[in-house]
Amino acid sequence: MSKNSRQNTVSRFQLPVARSQWPEASRRQAAPGFTLMEVLVAITILAIVVTTILASFNSVFSTTEVLDESADLYAMAKNCMNRMVLDLESIHIAQRPIYKPPELDQPPDPYRIVATTQDTGGTGFAQIRFASRAHVGLEKSPREGIAEIIYYVQSRDDGHLALKRADNLYPYPDFEESGSDPVLSKYVKSLAFKFYDQDGLEYDVWDSDSDEFGYATPKAIAIRLELANKSVTQTFETRVLLPLLREKTG
Repeated sequence: MSKNSRQNTVSRFQLPVARSQWPEASRRQAAPGFTLMEVLVAITILAIVVTTILASFNSVFSTTEVLDESADLYAMAKNCMNRMVLDLESIHIAQRPIYKPPELDQPPDPYRIVATTQDTGGTGFAQIRFASRAHVGLEKSPREGIAEIIYYVQSRDDGHLALKRADNLYPYPDFEESGSDPVLSKYVKSLAFKFYDQDGLEYDVWDSDSDEFGYATPKAIAIRLELANKSVTQTFETRVLLPLLREKTG
């Protein structure tokens, strides 16, 4: 074989060139990383997750606050209703023949039951007056007896309405709203009484010294108290069967 032929054969079967001799473009690999679209999607998902978590926290805190307010209203209403029930269950009523309808020039019955509607802050609230043996002496006095009890609603300096209880032993003074009367409940939204006579008829007001009611006393009294504080509103109701009854005349 000639020299030229051997060279041609070798040239056809030469080994590939070394790796270091490959072109730069063929040796370059894709660099790791994220595209702009992937980053935007990740940010959007993160924002949704964070918003959901914050909303959950706000919901929990809001629910806790509402529960606390509800518990406060319930505690006030419970104490208030218990006090009113005790006063009414200890009510004192003058019975016939001791009781006589008052003449025009005579003073009213000191043990009368009178319930009217008073205007407080542009809203009508019930006010009730009666006599009870459940006297609570706030002053340091051993005196006991039959007290004049008056429940009424009064505006407070903070803008809220409060249910107050006046309690005075005989001789009963002319009633005036007083800052010294104890507050049974704050945040009063409404206060109403229903009165039931011996025949079961219902009335919104009452006057046991009036011929309209036969100079009688109610057989039962229903109480409806509504309290509202911020976002919480609760209504409490009860009915008291009075232990004494003066029936209608005639």
